Amino acid sequence: MSTADFDIVVVGGGGSGLAAALAAASRDARVALIEKNPKLGGTTGLSIGSITASGTALQRSAGIDDSPDAHFADFDLFAKPDGAIDNLALRRLYVDNVADTLHWLMSLGIVFHGPSPEAPHTRPRMHNVLPHSGAYVYCLAKACRARGVDIRLETVARGLIEEAGRVTGVEADSPRGRTVLRARKGVVLATGDYSAGTELLRQMAGERYAAIGALNITSTGDGHTFARAVGAHVLNGHLVEGPQMRFAAPREFNWVKQLPPTRLVGLAVRFAMATLPQAALQPVIKMYLTAHLQPTTKLFDAGAILVNRRGERFTNERGSPAFDIPVQEGGHGFIVFDGAIGTRFERWPDFMSTAPGIAYAYLSDYRRYRRDIYREAPTIATLARSIGVPEDALARSVAAAPVPYSRPPYYALGPLYGWIMTTDGGLAVTPQFEVLRGDGRAIPGLFAAGLAGQGGVLLPGHGQHLGWAFTSGRLCGLGLARL
Repeated sequence: MSTADFDIVVVGGGGSGLAAALAAASRDARVALIEKNPKLGGTTGLSIGSITASGTALQRSAGIDDSPDAHFADFDLFAKPDGAIDNLALRRLYVDNVADTLHWLMSLGIVFHGPSPEAPHTRPRMHNVLPHSGAYVYCLAKACRARGVDIRLETVARGLIEEAGRVTGVEADSPRGRTVLRARKGVVLATGDYSAGTELLRQMAGERYAAIGALNITSTGDGHTFARAVGAHVLNGHLVEGPQMRFAAPREFNWVKQLPPTRLVGLAVRFAMATLPQAALQPVIKMYLTAHLQPTTKLFDAGAILVNRRGERFTNERGSPAFDIPVQEGGHGFIVFDGAIGTRFERWPDFMSTAPGIAYAYLSDYRRYRRDIYREAPTIATLARSIGVPEDALARSVAAAPVPYSRPPYYALGPLYGWIMTTDGGLAVTPQFEVLRGDGRAIPGLFAAGLAGQGGVLLPGHGQHLGWAFTSGRLCGLGLARL
């Protein structure tokens, strides 16, 4: 077993971990960052990439008058989940610092467009990254390496080292063997959520959630487990975002995601969005859009049904169908509807999918850009054959649909999955991101940021989880480096 000494050890190479490592290294701390996966990114790398922030330079350039106080107040316009703790001190910390975080990211070469509106926010606050969320990982990792951060991939933390009541390091396994990474100032848990942590989901949210898959299959709640083993506790553990219905990513090559996420490419994309005719941009936007987003539930309000691989309708589509999809054969289903419903979803306001601040996608866009999940047929029998389900079973399901299916063509979209997107249960932390025991005392040497250190702050709407990841990571790294 080898040993390495650092000032700070960061566990997790997503947005919050990279931000914490870079912020600490910028204050001359000696930092190690370990990531269990073969590459950096975490859930940040899978995201659409928006950050909700107030009082930003981009807002001022657009003539938008906004402030942290207005942002703070707008949190209360969102519905509060039942039984949720709402940590107002951390909310205040977030709104007061997220603009500085956005400007810091811009200084690293990350390009944004917007801000865009999102109800019920009273001002446009959504800042969307260009060309895609890979820009965060690329620019932060580049800056970390330039600052001398020791980034170790495929390095799996096995537990915290505690000596005389203080966390002093991390024990980890890598292809080179087991290593003890000692942290003179502290360990930062930036390990994300537990959306793929079956046992933690069972304990925190209940058996119903434990049986469901996650968008990020490596979000297993490692940091939560390590911290609880030394006395930490979790706030809002029952809050789960999802399951949500999602189509799998396209099998074919998606060149939009292959754009190098450099500043020059981001600026070129922003220039194109500002100057090219909308018609010229639509193929690019729609290819990206239909690859990542969920179908609208308005389809089911209009009479679409969900069937499984046996062609059977298996759920109340207007209830909670995303819970029922994972337990079907193959873990997926298909949306089925007729030409009358399809025609309705060819124009505003009835879109199939949306990315806030980017674009809307209609049925014709799925026909053009997602041939892998789109099926159209003149009869129910031929539709059944096209998706590989029994003809007689699908005919019975269609006959029992909430509205008559009498207008061809007939459509099927799928496979469709039900995934947990994230969990909002975070380790209890102080405004300095010290991890707390159940009795409110800090655990010396242990800190948490991002989803692992959400600490009871509610982050409703789009762009606030990502904003919290970068803001909490940056502030945690800066504060820890000063110790």
